[in-house]
Amino acid sequence: MIATRVLRRPGAARLSTLRQADMRLPAARVRIAAPLQPLATFTAIALPALLLLPAWHLKHPLLYGLRHLETPLLIALPVFALLRGRRVLPAVSRALLLAVLLLTVWREIDYRLQRDAVLAASPAMQAVGQHFIVGYSDFDEIRQLTASGLIGGIYLARRNLRGRSFNQVAGEIAELQAIRRRAELPPLIVAADQEGGAVSHLSPLLEALPPLSTLADSKDPAGAARAYGQRQGRQLAALGVNLNFGPVVDLRPARGGEDRLSNIAARAIASDPGRVVEIAGAYLDGLNDHGVRGTLKHFPGLGRVRGDTHLRPARLAASPTELAGDWQPFRSLASHPGAAIMLGHVTLTVLDPERAASHSPAIIDGLLRERWGYDGLLVTDDLNMGAVFNLGIGRVAGEALAAGADLVLVSYDPRQVYRAIFGAAQALERHEIAPATLAESQRRIAGFHPTSLENRPFLAVDRNSSAKIARSIFAGAKCADCGEKHVPEPPTQRPAGSRSDRPDDRCGGARSTAERGAGDAVLRLRPDRRQPAPRPSGAGAHPQALPGSRPPAHRAGRRRH
Repeated sequence: MIATRVLRRPGAARLSTLRQADMRLPAARVRIAAPLQPLATFTAIALPALLLLPAWHLKHPLLYGLRHLETPLLIALPVFALLRGRRVLPAVSRALLLAVLLLTVWREIDYRLQRDAVLAASPAMQAVGQHFIVGYSDFDEIRQLTASGLIGGIYLARRNLRGRSFNQVAGEIAELQAIRRRAELPPLIVAADQEGGAVSHLSPLLEALPPLSTLADSKDPAGAARAYGQRQGRQLAALGVNLNFGPVVDLRPARGGEDRLSNIAARAIASDPGRVVEIAGAYLDGLNDHGVRGTLKHFPGLGRVRGDTHLRPARLAASPTELAGDWQPFRSLASHPGAAIMLGHVTLTVLDPERAASHSPAIIDGLLRERWGYDGLLVTDDLNMGAVFNLGIGRVAGEALAAGADLVLVSYDPRQVYRAIFGAAQALERHEIAPATLAESQRRIAGFHPTSLENRPFLAVDRNSSAKIARSIFAGAKCADCGEKHVPEPPTQRPAGSRSDRPDDRCGGARSTAERGAGDAVLRLRPDRRQPAPRPSGAGAHPQALPGSRPPAHRAGRRRH
């Protein structure tokens, strides 16, 4: 037998051992990974599912800080995952990632189409746009909206002041007002939140003053409050601000309240209605001395609210009788020259369980306009707030204007204004906003400025411009009851006391069930609207007809439903 000697290279035995170990390695990997497989599968499905939420709520105010990144991220992440993990990801994961990608693209296109439609400045967009006060982060963008007549005012926030001098900010405001003059449009309402204390959004550019509540224990609260208002009004006017969102006339809650972000306990003047009226009224006088208007906020009052309207809806179950003391500052100061009222996003369930006060016809038209006779400006709180935003900002904006609100505020996330104007314009085209309502609102806005618009030679302002546009859109609408086509009459030709230009009102048709039910809930509070209700006595007594409000004859001829 011949022995054959096999010659091997040095290290061959070692290589053979490594090959054998490598052959056993996959089995070891499987044994190690087996317990983690369910977790890996869950993660691969859960993460894409979570991405569906920001994709659906693309450009949500809560994601405002990520505005420049959210769309690129929500497109890039699914694309990357699908390309890199197409062989290992479960089918469900791939389907969810594809859904995130398509949903993001669809929501982005939908937003851009609405924005482009607004910027086209159609008559409907201009008609409703004049009723919007808008925050801004891009001066070129707000300049375009200003020149196109698509907004009625701007809101100054802290972001507009960072790194800027007083003269720079004042120069920007002056430039926007010059654009309005050249376009023969009414001056912009320039609003700010400079209450004093914690809410001093223009400080340190303007002097930071303590809250008005610090004046409650002074020897002469009224005198101190007027001097406070003059001091603040002088600075606001120098900057170009003509509407301040203050004073807060909500009564201070006994236990501090639960509306954490609003923090009414720290911002309210006092818990005594009489003291609030005294200080707030003198403060408004001080602002008016420098041509700055004030705002009574937040009707129907946040003192009793147990919820944060910045984040979620809040309900107030108290009756009007129980709220008489809370409402005394609003009623007593509503006739104050130039004072506006801010409508909070609180649902007053006794009068309208379905809508917050900011877009409720029962509260805006039924309670404030009809029962109280208030004929001043009504401005909503910011529609970016969670209490109403999730209902659809365009829908809420349209309902607010239809109910009789004069100004709609979109401040925290300025880019939401495109959705809001677009939705309101659609409501106008669907004949849900009456031309008479816009005409009355335009009249109140025109009277806001200390100098009458007609006396300014550089302006050619038609107070009923938005109403004329609305009537042109509204003309030819079929009546819901008789089927006939009616051309709405201009306000000067309407019979005295007629409710609106809606076709169904002109032929005696009833209002919609929702509007009738909500409005009558208020009207039933007074047995005969043509007769003044008896004046109550006691601490919570207020006049039924406010000084300077519209005379009862203005409403006397309205049809009762």
